[in-house]
Amino acid sequence: METAEFVRILDREGGLLAAAAEEAGTEAKVPPCPEWQVRDLLRHTGMVHRWATAYVAEGHTSYHPDGGLPDLDGAELLTWFREGHRRLVDTLASAAPDVRCWHFLPAPSPLAFWARRQAHETTVHRIDAESARGGTPAAVDPAFAADGIDELLRGFHARARSRVRSVEPRVLRVRATDGDGAVWTVRLSQEPPTTERGGTGEEADCEVAGPAVQLYLALWNRVPFPQVTGDASVAALWREKSAVTWS
Repeated sequence: METAEFVRILDREGGLLAAAAEEAGTEAKVPPCPEWQVRDLLRHTGMVHRWATAYVAEGHTSYHPDGGLPDLDGAELLTWFREGHRRLVDTLASAAPDVRCWHFLPAPSPLAFWARRQAHETTVHRIDAESARGGTPAAVDPAFAADGIDELLRGFHARARSRVRSVEPRVLRVRATDGDGAVWTVRLSQEPPTTERGGTGEEADCEVAGPAVQLYLALWNRVPFPQVTGDASVAALWREKSAVTWS
């Protein structure tokens, strides 16, 4: 997917998130994140948006701390969120393709990284906001969902910070049933997971399968896995250990 497409998705998803949060109210509980109310979701996502904007707009070439969470609620919080989201979209859309700044996962360029990362960050949290509101969630494009699976498996969980470890080597296969070649083989051990696209010639201890959107949300622990075959304890290990935390 191209950077401009990620920016377009980010623009849409942030608008949907704000609308769902406004409908739900900032006191509503967020079912996939039991410790959060909608106000926490808005504060966190708005803070991340501003943090990402600063790298691209100010050209920080090393890690730069976030600005913290605002002491805002209600209509003021929603306005603050919308303003930060708009500035992020505009910053990414107008940035030079060769802008240099810090980023934390492999990518063709820093700009490509931040557009992709913020599109997925905002989409997952849009789903959270809609779960707080209730009703039918807006659709996610299957190709975008498959990209998000790839980012999570081959990006986030390739890092030393991943807590998905197994005393005995295990192989988890992730198969999106609605995409050509949308299969990943995840090797678990006492080291960080290693993932390759494909790898279907290797026997897996467990396979999780289903439509790309459902797998995307399941791997981010928002919904159950659509289908699990083989050793279900491997899938359970993922759900127990795979949370990506801010700090």
